[in-house]
Amino acid sequence: MKKLTALALAFSLSLTLAMGLGATATAIESDGIDVIVNDAAIPMDVPVQVWDQVTYVSYWPVVQALYPDATAVWQNDRSIVTAAGLTMEIQPGLSYFVVNGRYLYLPQGIKTSGNVLLLPARSLGAALGADVAWDAMGGNVVFTAGSGPITSGSIAYQEDVVYWLSHIINAESGNQPLAGKIAVGNVVLNRVASPRFPNTVYEVIFQRGQFTPVSNGSIHLTPNAESVIAAKLCLDGANTVGNAIYFLNPRYSPNSWAARTKTHVATIGAHAFYQ
Repeated sequence: MKKLTALALAFSLSLTLAMGLGATATAIESDGIDVIVNDAAIPMDVPVQVWDQVTYVSYWPVVQALYPDATAVWQNDRSIVTAAGLTMEIQPGLSYFVVNGRYLYLPQGIKTSGNVLLLPARSLGAALGADVAWDAMGGNVVFTAGSGPITSGSIAYQEDVVYWLSHIINAESGNQPLAGKIAVGNVVLNRVASPRFPNTVYEVIFQRGQFTPVSNGSIHLTPNAESVIAAKLCLDGANTVGNAIYFLNPRYSPNSWAARTKTHVATIGAHAFYQ
């Protein structure tokens, strides 16, 4: 308990600097919801919260129940959790957390209650290798242990795919918000999945006449750190534009073919996306 107390104290002292406060959504605290891990109710340091229909739970009691050997320290404005086969970093103010080198997207971000960090129950379960279900009759969130935590990024991510996806994201949207970077990555991956386009990331990017950075050479610029993160988030399922397969900057292409003939999905930062 000393380690957890120290973690809470360090978090409390660092919260103002680390949070980047500005969320406008309101949480609904649900004292009546229990958290069940492997058929046993576990004590929670704060009640379960629901943010826009997403159930958030305090991550630490769940980690402890599934991985009794886990330890947590507060370092560099984030919680760093380690256990056998598990390394997890959770930083308040971000819209993702990192588990075994994998980047898991949280559209509503990491939440806090006092000095406690909360994560979506399903995302936490995916990270820890646990099945998560809703017990409608009992009104409980149920975690059931699996065979171990999520596989590592070194196994899940193909190096060449991360390389080229991060390069096109950087070249097209390196100055855009993270959601916009993810959106560009989504367009590339949606094209890979479509029979109308080539079936590899490299071939999609270098298909003739499709991406300006290929013709002007900026595709070869070293991507910034967030572009690399965005590529990994996309490969782990982050999606901000659904099935979009086109994007443009309306400022420079207000009457483009896509704008005139395709369905507008979203505008994020400087780009409009279409399907």
